[in-house]
Amino acid sequence: MMSIEPFIKNVTNKIQLSQEDLDKLISAFKEMKVARKQLVIQPGFVARNRMYVLKGAFRSYVIDEKGNDCTIQFAIEDWWISDYNSYIYQTPATQFVVALEDSVVMQINYQDELALKASSHGLETLFRMMAEKSAAFYARRIVSNLTQNAEQRYNEFIEQYPQVAQRLPQYALASYLNMTREFLSKIRHDKVKKK
Repeated sequence: MMSIEPFIKNVTNKIQLSQEDLDKLISAFKEMKVARKQLVIQPGFVARNRMYVLKGAFRSYVIDEKGNDCTIQFAIEDWWISDYNSYIYQTPATQFVVALEDSVVMQINYQDELALKASSHGLETLFRMMAEKSAAFYARRIVSNLTQNAEQRYNEFIEQYPQVAQRLPQYALASYLNMTREFLSKIRHDKVKKK
């Protein structure tokens, strides 16, 4: 069993909870090991869990009508991941969520999350803050895709998430940045030449 200190720190950096609320939260989350390439969420099935990454890396993605892979989100240590639309509304998922590395997560199911939110104003506030942060992330991502060219999106990603970029397969990063692998390779090559 891994140390859950990073999980506790992630939570307490967002909000000061009573010890009772923190204990309830910790007991509601379950640790799960996930093998590299293992799907934890797939289209057609309801996303029953929200996951906090203790160790490893994940990617959520969809396949468009042409068969293209479109990455929605990455998650490494200290990040959260799910198919949030499926999780929140308890409807069939539209995304795949797959482990990019052997990983360990802390997960909570939707019913337990609802019970926690109903039991405590502090816990309700915590989950609301997480939802707000997620909404802001997706809004920034949409604006970036609409207003920046491919090179700008790449530079912004590298600047904001240097530790993530080093761990990702090139196809996944290209998919996230909405470009081909070849174009990403060209951008990286041009960047090296400029140095």
